[in-house]
Amino acid sequence: MKLDPPNLHLTYCTNIHPGETWSEVFINLKQYTPQLKARLAPEKPFGIGLRLSDLAAKELLQDDNLEQFQSWLCDRDLYVFTLNGFPFGGFHHQVVKDKVYAPDWSERSRLHYTLNLITILAILLPDGIDGGISTLPLSYKPWHTNKEIIFKESSINLALVAAEMSRIHDETRKLLHLDLEPEPDGLLENTTEVIDFFENWLLPIGGDYLAQLLDISDDFAQEKLREHIRICYDTCHFAVEYEDPKLVFARLQEAGVKIGKIQLSAALKVNLASNEREKIRDRLSLFAESTYLHQVIERWQNGTLHHYNDLVTALPHLEKTLAQEWRIHFHVPIFIHDYQFLQSTQDDIVTVLNLLKDNPVCNHLEIETYTWDVLPPQMKLDLLSSIEREYEWVISE
Repeated sequence: MKLDPPNLHLTYCTNIHPGETWSEVFINLKQYTPQLKARLAPEKPFGIGLRLSDLAAKELLQDDNLEQFQSWLCDRDLYVFTLNGFPFGGFHHQVVKDKVYAPDWSERSRLHYTLNLITILAILLPDGIDGGISTLPLSYKPWHTNKEIIFKESSINLALVAAEMSRIHDETRKLLHLDLEPEPDGLLENTTEVIDFFENWLLPIGGDYLAQLLDISDDFAQEKLREHIRICYDTCHFAVEYEDPKLVFARLQEAGVKIGKIQLSAALKVNLASNEREKIRDRLSLFAESTYLHQVIERWQNGTLHHYNDLVTALPHLEKTLAQEWRIHFHVPIFIHDYQFLQSTQDDIVTVLNLLKDNPVCNHLEIETYTWDVLPPQMKLDLLSSIEREYEWVISE
């Protein structure tokens, strides 16, 4: 749905619904989106943040499935302007953990999957709106001892994405962008690493490859890369990294790195300066589930940061660590701030929304609380009402 002002398109990511085939995805869309539109935007077009697995994307491109879906959207005043292309395969009801990063951007299967998503979005995207596809931050950092190979291969594959998006723009005037999503323990996990990748790998290596592929100048090739390869700013992820949103916006803009999408999500935050660590541990243990990675970054009094690859590996250290604070990559409902001995990073979302009022760095907002199935039982609510509450909280801010 469009928010006026400041010309923002707001949606929620359908990755919260289980379903890896196109038929399963379509069933969920039919069940939830018309009801949400009726509650939230009965007289206005209602946007969808569509998550498609590799299998679902291939199936949607078969026969007349895409044409039927486009007709269904049109009949109900719904539109698709952003896709989630991060999880390649299964994302619910199974152990995901670091499998969510496979295949990574060094592999052609990741490229081919994304090219299918580009084809789909180019057809579904309404005129006058840019379209984005969020994707993983190249790879999973613990997998690599030699990062040069993955950076080089990823740069070439991303250049091929930019080439296809450039072709579509030339032929249809529809502007598409791929949005790399930094997160803890991703190969790109903070602002410094993002800028370093753009300046030292994507622009020089990807730019040279694109220039030769399209027979254009190096400067023009780099301009195309900056236009079509952007960043997905997930408020949970950057909060876990203890990064100030205002500073992130400023640094990215100074480096010429565009933000294509902002995902609105909240992380868990723990103040360890209290004497309640045993109670904190008991409370946190409810969130140490086995489906997703929940990376933990602790901050010491001197400002240094220390990483744990998952909450289950961090918990045994909680009572003795010298850290003052923990932040945990667990997407909790954005409309809740306090969780009894725990808090959320909701304040970072408020900061980002306020920054957008004066500095509209992008116009795509996507609510992304995908952990409803794995939340502690007492936090599980009716899903439709929970999604509605998240929309209402964002609109109120």
